Amino acid sequence: MSKELMQQNIEKAQREIDAKKEYVRKGKMRQHYHFMPQTGWLNDPNGLIFYKGKYHFFYQYNPYEGFWSCMHWGHAVSGDLVHWEYLPLALAPSESYDNHHQGGCFSGSAIEHDGKLFLMYTGTTNNGKGFEQSQCIAYSEDGIHFEKYKGNPVLTAPEGIPGDFFRDPKLWKHEDTYYVVCGANKDGMAQALLYKSQDMFHWEFVNILAESRGEWGYMWECPDFYPIGDKYVLMFSPMGAKERTSVYLVGDFDYQTGKFYYTVSGEIDWGFDYYAPQSFLSPDGRRIIVGWANAWDWMPFWKDWGPTYKEGWCGFFNLPREVVLCGDNTLQFLPVSELEQLRKDEQVQRNVTLEAENPLLFREGSVYEAKLKINLKESTAKKICMELRSSDEKKTLVVFDFEKAEISFDRSRADGWSKGTAKSPLNLLGKDYLDIHIFSDQSSVEMFSNHYQNNISCNIFAPETECGNYITAQGGKLSIELMETWDLEGVM
Repeated sequence: MSKELMQQNIEKAQREIDAKKEYVRKGKMRQHYHFMPQTGWLNDPNGLIFYKGKYHFFYQYNPYEGFWSCMHWGHAVSGDLVHWEYLPLALAPSESYDNHHQGGCFSGSAIEHDGKLFLMYTGTTNNGKGFEQSQCIAYSEDGIHFEKYKGNPVLTAPEGIPGDFFRDPKLWKHEDTYYVVCGANKDGMAQALLYKSQDMFHWEFVNILAESRGEWGYMWECPDFYPIGDKYVLMFSPMGAKERTSVYLVGDFDYQTGKFYYTVSGEIDWGFDYYAPQSFLSPDGRRIIVGWANAWDWMPFWKDWGPTYKEGWCGFFNLPREVVLCGDNTLQFLPVSELEQLRKDEQVQRNVTLEAENPLLFREGSVYEAKLKINLKESTAKKICMELRSSDEKKTLVVFDFEKAEISFDRSRADGWSKGTAKSPLNLLGKDYLDIHIFSDQSSVEMFSNHYQNNISCNIFAPETECGNYITAQGGKLSIELMETWDLEGVM
């Protein structure tokens, strides 16, 4: 009966999607090129994988309304990471271990095994003893229709780990062995727990891969672990680490002991709306990550999830980013090159000298891409101020403060809805140029700078009438060696 119940719940959800998708599609806040659901609520990316010639995005999904509840797994495929086709839902709550209106099929990952596409996800339920989380398996012959393993759950919380702090399995394979890392909490400290298996069904504990001593919070959500160059990277989204939303650690890993020794730490994104990134390999060997463009209500800067629920939806993914290892073992996060196919109406300016307090309109519009190369040796400005998506009364203000060595992204006057200023340090020591790369969509701005190491993603809900984009030098002149801008074609 359980297989039939999941199929019934998937069909029920699909009827809801079909009934509402045309209305939702017409929403004024809908994104033009960021991935988003047809209806309802989206949060974490799940099961990202290239399988049988297609990129697969699975995602945490409530198809019924623009609020979190009763998690399903949505599913879409693409040939280029830009144009997406929605498929039937992959998972719906149906079992004693995952069927609860405040639980369901929580986050997880995907891997190919024996020619099949395997999903490992966290089943969350409450049978009268509080919320319980366990790791479960589903698999598919065609990559579209999934069946839950009859022996679920395959992993339950070990002794000393609270039942509601054991989740978000991320799979990988090394030689002939499968591995999975799960986020956990023990004695108020975050842990990443490592398990291994030969067949994807029977798992044994290996070690605590890494853990917090307080500096990285009390829970690591959506941990991800992968090799890059001759190093390994552990990514996670920490709970209880103030304004940090997406952290990476770089170091060495010992498969004999299952221990990770990190020497470098950094932040993938310094903005308010970048969470739960998950990585996967592209066919050409790039390590690509995708994050959720929103925040949780327990975060110190949180206000709400924005007004899109009025249009019957909430949530989208940040742009896919390629992870690049630098010589000092820090990481860069570059927007994938596939996005370049969206460009149209290119405008190029070279060797522009901007006098102090003299604003330059560098692009009109709300859906655009802009790249600037600032010559620091020939500039005397103390600050660069960028007014994005501005009108007479509203604007998003981004300031590059060279004296404070800081970037600030202030959305408090963006739309009458958003609030807060995100900040990042700006290390220009020994550098002759500052690079700035901006992607603006209907409800978000993603800004990359300083060799793609100071990235700030924030949602704003500005109407199309807020379409001025200006740059101003303060305290001196600004030498802009190259400025390129494009309108971007809508695909969603």
